[in-house]
Amino acid sequence: MIVRSLDEIDDTERDIQTPNWRSRRIVLAREGVGFSFHETVLYAGTETRMWYANHIELVHCIEGEAEVVNEETGETHVITPGTLYLLDGHEHHIVRPKTDFRVLCVFNPPVTGREVHDENGVYPLLTEDDDLEGAASN
Repeated sequence: MIVRSLDEIDDTERDIQTPNWRSRRIVLAREGVGFSFHETVLYAGTETRMWYANHIELVHCIEGEAEVVNEETGETHVITPGTLYLLDGHEHHIVRPKTDFRVLCVFNPPVTGREVHDENGVYPLLTEDDDLEGAASN
């Protein structure tokens, strides 16, 4: 059984902060449960382009409001508390928070916590074995 609080994650390697958002990675690939789980806050007035080419992501809003644009279709959706969106088709999308936008996110396959969005908004597909292989070659 894993029991973990957000307070335990603050200011650790699981607490990723950028100018546009903060993501606290509660469950990662290393836990071996087949998904990762994050609490993320995207900041009001920002715009973040993303494309999860290697992952499926479910995003459930628990606080705030944002506009999510499917760049492939042009569809725009207003997301408010109690609403979720599922990127089951690896959609290119833009998130524009109108207020600080707090969401719970599930990724499959799970992320390791080392991923960084590239110039296209994509997370690389990393595994825990990548760390082991990198350590063995050093």
